[in-house]
Amino acid sequence: MGFAQLVKKFPEEGNLSFSRPYFNHSVEFKKIFTPEERAEMLERVGLNVFFFPSEMITGCDLLSDSGTTTMTNEQWAYLHMGDEAYGSNRGYFLLMDQIREVFGEEFFNDPESNRPNAFIFHQGRPCEDALFTLMGKLGSGMIIPNNGHFDTTRANIEANGIRALNLFSSELKDPDSVSHFKGNMDLMKFKELLEKSRGKIPLAYLTITNNTGGGQPVSMENIREVSELAHKNGVPLFLDGCRFAENAWLIKKYEKGYANRKIKDIVKEMFSHADGFTISFKKDGLVNMGGDLFLKDNGLFVKKYPQMPDALTDYQIIKEGNPTYGGLSGRDIMTISVGLGTTIREEYLTHRINQVRDFGESMHRKGLPVMTPIGGHAVYLDVDRFFEGTKIRKEDFGGISLTAILLAAYGHRACELGCFAFGSYDRENGKETFPEINFVRFAVPRLRYEKQDLDSVIEAMKVLYENREQIPPVRVTYGKDLALRHFKARFEFK
Repeated sequence: MGFAQLVKKFPEEGNLSFSRPYFNHSVEFKKIFTPEERAEMLERVGLNVFFFPSEMITGCDLLSDSGTTTMTNEQWAYLHMGDEAYGSNRGYFLLMDQIREVFGEEFFNDPESNRPNAFIFHQGRPCEDALFTLMGKLGSGMIIPNNGHFDTTRANIEANGIRALNLFSSELKDPDSVSHFKGNMDLMKFKELLEKSRGKIPLAYLTITNNTGGGQPVSMENIREVSELAHKNGVPLFLDGCRFAENAWLIKKYEKGYANRKIKDIVKEMFSHADGFTISFKKDGLVNMGGDLFLKDNGLFVKKYPQMPDALTDYQIIKEGNPTYGGLSGRDIMTISVGLGTTIREEYLTHRINQVRDFGESMHRKGLPVMTPIGGHAVYLDVDRFFEGTKIRKEDFGGISLTAILLAAYGHRACELGCFAFGSYDRENGKETFPEINFVRFAVPRLRYEKQDLDSVIEAMKVLYENREQIPPVRVTYGKDLALRHFKARFEFK
């Protein structure tokens, strides 16, 4: 018997616990702060965790997975090869090749083409700003539906007089649902909207994965059906592709017919249904800065709005810089070109998503009311269920209280994405409007933490859940009626 045949007698590694598909290249030691010091600082910043100095976080910083990636040694090497030319830097051409390879040839025309369709920005938000500023000039009374607009996407839409409408799936709000695609758009509601208001819809959006809706993925079937419905009614479809690779992995894992497909092929199929997309490379680009807006060459959006490519180029030049760097340094562009290749590697995605899944399922086993099944990039705690049976009501903003106590007592930072972040206050009638969802999000940065780190968050949350009666409500001392208020407000405990 040969050695290879002998080895086959042992269980395959897929049945065992995996070692990480990477090893540490360098480490940074944390400074040590006491709970009393963190509590004092939190009081100084009005209990707003966004204002809390990161160097005082002695646990896990799970505020966001945007731009918090630990980059690979290959990316650091490419960063040193950055070409800082004002026009047509080296990285621009590498990025062009990588975009075509990952998303499809039709999303990045040759530089000599007279039809620009790729617009580099320094991150995802200015991509949205450019798109919706120009769309807002087309008329009034418009609506942009989405499976779940995130906070700044919604803000960019509404700042231009357009209504941002969420069409969450019914499974999203059902805690007993075992659907793996709770991030889907509600097709029936979308169809009804098209029948009623198709002339008011300049484009439709799908966010993959659905960050507002619990980080849940969108199925290929839903992407295809939304696209077909939109196109049948003359409406272009855009994707918010920030976490496209995670969505592709979850399709491969859970959607029938995709188990044997390669991640890169699933990605191309997803984007084949879109007429354009915005993306923050700070997520599945595996970098700390960068974004882009892409239009499909000869897609419905370009055909319907032929003036848009040149208008976007002008906007980009005025706001960001030359189209070949678009507000980014040459070295940043180099890291994106490498990061996109890494993010579609199956061994990376398997480790990444399984780490988040293990984190969330461990919370669930401890009795914590988290959204299940766990999505790709974060664990979402249901605030209403967490405080069920206590005196905390929606208007007490329990998610704000919880994130403040967690940070002060245990050194972990999370983000309230619920009644305060997505709610609003009407100064005239003194009433709060609450959103359909009420979460605290634990977003896991890529390649940054290990199991021991995340286990410490679970233990802290278990203690807080067991003592939730002692968590006091908060009152808003500043910013209750502001837009994007969760970034700016101040609070105090009642």
